[in-house]
Amino acid sequence: MKQFDRTALQGETKQQYERMQAAPVTVLQIGEGNFLRGFFDWMIHECRKQGLFQGSIAVVQPRPSGKDNIGKLAAQDGLYTLVTRGMDKGTAVARNELIPVFSQVFDPYTDWEKLTELAVSPQLTFVVSNTTEAGLVYRAEPLGEGPILSFPGKITYLLYLRYQAYQGSSTHGLIFLPCELLEGNGDVLRETVLHYAEDWNLPQTFQDWVRLHNRFLNSLVDRIVTGYPEEEQAEAWFEEWGVRDNMLCTAEPYHVWAIEAEPEMENILPFRTAGLNVHWTSDLKPFRERKVRLLNGAHTWMASLGLIHGLEHVREMLEHPDFGWRVREAAVKEIIPALPYPKEELLTYSREVFDRFANPYIRHRLSDIAMNSVSKFRVRLLPSLAYYAERRAPLPEQLILGLSGLLRYYRVKLMEDGTYAGTNLSGEQYTVRDDPEALNLVAGIWSATELTGATMKETVDRLLALELLWGQSLAKWDGLTTAVSYWLTQWEGEDAK
Repeated sequence: MKQFDRTALQGETKQQYERMQAAPVTVLQIGEGNFLRGFFDWMIHECRKQGLFQGSIAVVQPRPSGKDNIGKLAAQDGLYTLVTRGMDKGTAVARNELIPVFSQVFDPYTDWEKLTELAVSPQLTFVVSNTTEAGLVYRAEPLGEGPILSFPGKITYLLYLRYQAYQGSSTHGLIFLPCELLEGNGDVLRETVLHYAEDWNLPQTFQDWVRLHNRFLNSLVDRIVTGYPEEEQAEAWFEEWGVRDNMLCTAEPYHVWAIEAEPEMENILPFRTAGLNVHWTSDLKPFRERKVRLLNGAHTWMASLGLIHGLEHVREMLEHPDFGWRVREAAVKEIIPALPYPKEELLTYSREVFDRFANPYIRHRLSDIAMNSVSKFRVRLLPSLAYYAERRAPLPEQLILGLSGLLRYYRVKLMEDGTYAGTNLSGEQYTVRDDPEALNLVAGIWSATELTGATMKETVDRLLALELLWGQSLAKWDGLTTAVSYWLTQWEGEDAK
């Protein structure tokens, strides 16, 4: 079967590709992974199709270990297919589309000079990234002549080259659009860049130029991009298309991008004009809180409960005769009232969330969502639970059930290989991935219960009192220990006194 590259193009798709190749590089993209290709690059393609955006993208991988993907993408002349499947406002959607937006695809660790040349290009305007949260951190690194390993260190050096090339011109700064899932991602990137600048003794005038004449925009992204599909599905599509696309990517229809910037940014990034769900806003907090509390919160609620009951995927939880209605009730009747935003907007968002969860083409593994569940619960669900506790209102039943599921999931023991494992209600073993210090504390309390014969209520009280886990003692909240003990007793058949 023929490999997918520019020679496979015909008609309008060939013309789209040729127009893109002739366009100047206005975007440097750090990250070749599924998310940016199914999110940002698709958005740029939508703008280009409508004649709203005239530039092209140069893409590089953020780490030396990413050379396999960048090599595959380069072998396909930067081309790939995006398949979008799922529900969009109650209507089933299934479409596939060629995405021709990359005019340059290269490995910056073997072609460092090419990246440094791009850094001083007068047409370069934007830098978009997705290096994961781990990529937006400072790691001491010397400033040498060769490739710089860290993402923010690399950006610092490239900005310094640009500063020198244009003698600190106020009109030659860049606009950064970090997509890492980190609160204040733009602010974090700017401060990390300045940390490197100071560490490398770069001039104060350069540091001032970074602050004053470059934009580091905080943003919040949301789209489920599932990447390469199951092999059987991929092979069926390749047979139908007559070409093999090694960089095939799949995504859901839903997407939203909230960017902290003035509405006039639409003049140079015309996303909304292209019909995309992008919001220029002065405050990301409402977008972030509704996503964290409703979408992420529902995920965390489902993960532990589902796993201890032997379920594997999000969709199984939605279709479960008991948990399906409970998770919806947790969202609508318990989480939404605890948020200070218009109820109708939140209800609409909640419906969108559960439509996404029910997407038959997405298999979200609960075990993946369950990683670091304690810290996730603390951020995603505990604020809603605290809303009721602080007002001495009746504690919300479904949120308590979620907390109970979390504590039962963390009934773990230290194994010989250094991991922590628990067993579900059917006796099947699973591994819990979280902070070792937290796991050790929790395992010690559960172990003491077995050794001393402590009651379930005593055990729960000790678990809820762990300030390392919750940031405060939840054991002080009226009625919480008793309510959680009820569920654990039901599952374990143990004395709750």
